[in-house]
Amino acid sequence: MPGTDRTPRAEPAGRLVALDRMRGVVVGLVVLHHAVLAYCTFGHVDRAHYALSTAPIVDPTRWIGFDRVVAVNDGFFMPLLFGLSGLFVRDGLARHGAKAYLRGRLARLGLPFCVAAPTLMPLAYYPSYLQAGGAPGFSEFWRATVTTGPWPSGPPWFIGVLLLFDAAAALAFARASRGPVPVPRSPGPGRCFAVLVAVTAVAFLPLLLAFGPFRWFAIGPLAVQGSRIGLYAAYFAAGAWLGRGGGAAVAGFGRALAGRCGLWVALAVAAGAAFLAAPSLGRALHLPAPAALALVGAVQVVFCAAACFALPAVCLRLAGGRRPVLDSLAANGFAIYLLHYPVVTWMQDGLLGLKAGAVAKGLTVFAVALAGSWTCAAVLRRIPLVGRRL
Repeated sequence: MPGTDRTPRAEPAGRLVALDRMRGVVVGLVVLHHAVLAYCTFGHVDRAHYALSTAPIVDPTRWIGFDRVVAVNDGFFMPLLFGLSGLFVRDGLARHGAKAYLRGRLARLGLPFCVAAPTLMPLAYYPSYLQAGGAPGFSEFWRATVTTGPWPSGPPWFIGVLLLFDAAAALAFARASRGPVPVPRSPGPGRCFAVLVAVTAVAFLPLLLAFGPFRWFAIGPLAVQGSRIGLYAAYFAAGAWLGRGGGAAVAGFGRALAGRCGLWVALAVAAGAAFLAAPSLGRALHLPAPAALALVGAVQVVFCAAACFALPAVCLRLAGGRRPVLDSLAANGFAIYLLHYPVVTWMQDGLLGLKAGAVAKGLTVFAVALAGSWTCAAVLRRIPLVGRRL
């Protein structure tokens, strides 16, 4: 996952390697999400404020199937990344101490964020600025971006928010008792699922109703979706709580999760179908806007939790054997996450005038962006100084 430590290969090693592989799969879903966002039916260009467009590039060629892909991805994959990031926080703090842990996270997360925000993100958003009617000239666009704004953060927003969560965890650890902390046995996946749904409903629904689903808060390039601040924090905390017993505890929970893989997949599929149908149901019932939004949010909470149990269950169930492609994707995932966005937006911009279907365009952008960023990541990670940060 972007920004996380390498998963320790404690026994049973395959179970924990599976989480690395899943992290790579989720990064692939992030690339797919951004690749097809230009071709959704709800797309529009905001010519007054290009950063408020539904995507950096909006193509007139649309396909409603991509609406479903984007909705499903958006419903679970960022909370899952925060949850995965939290899994080994307690172990890292216990081994290194709060100060050393935070220094490591600043190097691992803060430095890439500070490099990507003023370089890769203006490069990624320049075609968006032009599509909205901006005057050509990258140097002037860059200067305005980093001085007066807007300064869209793009995918690195996750890295900035994760660093803040890590800092909060380090502060909490530093203030906690120095003595040994007993680690009670974790409840089973079923009970954990119920608690996660309840906690995230409390953390998410009030903010969703207060801010709506589209409002972002930003300080310079550091941004977060207002309605999801509590949701992301809850998943990060849930991961940290689950990982408080170390790799062995995580692996034990994983065995229990994988043992009911079919159940979790069925639940995720059912909840996902309900999540996609919820907006139409709200309209059919003539619900007032706040009630309709609350309905969608409540179903999303259940779907998010179910998907965040189902995908790990599948990956853990299929953990055995050598999978060099998945291992390479996992190893390069952080760099792919950072590098893919300019490739996506410039490819989408280049395909605007092409007479081709939305599916062909979206899949072409996905393939080129994933392959291109993956290749660049592999090359950059061979440079010793760069490789230590990616």
